[in-house]
Amino acid sequence: MAQMKQLDFSREAEIFKALGHPIRLKIVYGLLKLGGCNVKNMQECLGMHQATVSQHLIHLKNRGIITSSRQGLEMVYRVADEWTMVLIDNINKNPAASD
Repeated sequence: MAQMKQLDFSREAEIFKALGHPIRLKIVYGLLKLGGCNVKNMQECLGMHQATVSQHLIHLKNRGIITSSRQGLEMVYRVADEWTMVLIDNINKNPAASD
């Protein structure tokens, strides 16, 4: 247990906090499934206002979970954090996650 003092889980804790909101979890799941998406498509899929979706995207982007790139007139968002990708993949493998 003495080795536990040397471990730093602050990055992982921030990711869990960001993913603790159901909408942000849905956004990350959708981005992983689609490989990337713009705000307009996310807004339609989630049935939410653009401003609300944008606030969640800012939260995820500030924590390094997602990234954005301009494609023509659109900003396309993708999951950038490898640890988050593995985490979501493991959640999807859990049979209880689909209940």
